[in-house]
Amino acid sequence: MSNPLFYAEHGALADIAPGGTVVLTGAEARHAAQVMRLAPGERVDVADDSGRRASGPVLSAAADRLEVSAESVTDEPAPVPELVLVQALAKGDRDLLAVQTATELGIDGVHPWQAERSIVRWRGEKAAKAAAKWEAALLSAAKQARRTRVPRLGEMLDGGAVASVGGPGTLVLVLHEDATVSLGEALGEALDVSAPVERVVLVVGPEGGISPAEVEALTAAGGRLVLLGLNVLRSSTAGPAAVAVLQHLLGRFGPRT
Repeated sequence: MSNPLFYAEHGALADIAPGGTVVLTGAEARHAAQVMRLAPGERVDVADDSGRRASGPVLSAAADRLEVSAESVTDEPAPVPELVLVQALAKGDRDLLAVQTATELGIDGVHPWQAERSIVRWRGEKAAKAAAKWEAALLSAAKQARRTRVPRLGEMLDGGAVASVGGPGTLVLVLHEDATVSLGEALGEALDVSAPVERVVLVVGPEGGISPAEVEALTAAGGRLVLLGLNVLRSSTAGPAAVAVLQHLLGRFGPRT
């Protein structure tokens, strides 16, 4: 079984070498000592959101302080291309479920999208609370998946502004049931050209679908409509399913090397 993972502040492990001691305080230390009741000798991982992972036994565990012996320190490079999910807001926390599952599957960033046909709307104080809920979900899911980096939460996109996710080095794939090209075919064609693909953006619409104006904006900006399969998936499952397919096609499903 893999070690439980805890997060230090970003970059906190920069000067840690094998044989050093990692100290955690605050909420992470309390969770380790009071909730998980970790004792000296139990092995854990500590990451600092930069790709660095320190692994080793707990030296001491108190209510507000956890000390870990860094027996090994590894650096995990950021994946290229990075995968970004643009998830339309959906009712019943289906959007949140999509974000959590996509994080466990390896997404690198997320944009909430208030599409024209989204029933859920983020306005005023609700927007701030919803964004905080998404950030908490990203952190929790990354910890569950033992990831050294937590996916970043990008700005909320509104309507046709979703087309702004494109740009040089970016492949924008729009999941759409009327598409005639498969997700795999579009990725393969993009990887076969000379220009490198540094970023793949998956766009998932709301329950009511992506509006014609939004489709036009996305395709005009270089986005490609792609078909994931013969079945029409819920907003909560389409994104994660596409992430899983992409990870397989990119050769990322397998043991750590």
